[in-house]
Amino acid sequence: MIDHLDHLVLTTIDRAACVDFHTRVLGMRLETFGDGRYALRFGAQKINLHERGREFEPKAHLPVPGALDLCFIADRPLDRVIARLNECNWPIVEGPVERTGATRRLRSVYVRDPDLNLIEISEYL
Repeated sequence: MIDHLDHLVLTTIDRAACVDFHTRVLGMRLETFGDGRYALRFGAQKINLHERGREFEPKAHLPVPGALDLCFIADRPLDRVIARLNECNWPIVEGPVERTGATRRLRSVYVRDPDLNLIEISEYL
C-alpha cells in the first residue's frame, strides 16, 4: 500500500499494537534482524522499531512515541485505501483532502497509529 520512503526509526509504547496497525491495516511486512530487532518493510523501504525504554544505540536525543507526522504514497487509488481503513474499522481523522507534496499535489487521508503518530496516506493528483 505504501510506495515511498527510505527508512526511519519509530519509537513505540506497544510493539504488538504498532506491528498490528502497520501490517494488518497498512499492509507492511514484519521483518526481524540483528539481535532481536524488528522492522516494517514496504516497497524498498523500512521502518525500524524501537520500544520506549529499550531503544537501540545510537538513538534520537528524545525518542518519544507519538511525535511523528509521516506521509506515505499509496500504491493503489486512495478510494481503495479508504475502503481498507473502513474494513479494518480504523478511523480517518481528516480527509480526503488536497495537499501539496514534495513533488506534486496530493489527495490524502489522515489517521493516527496506536502511538498517536499522525499518518497521512496519499495518492498523486
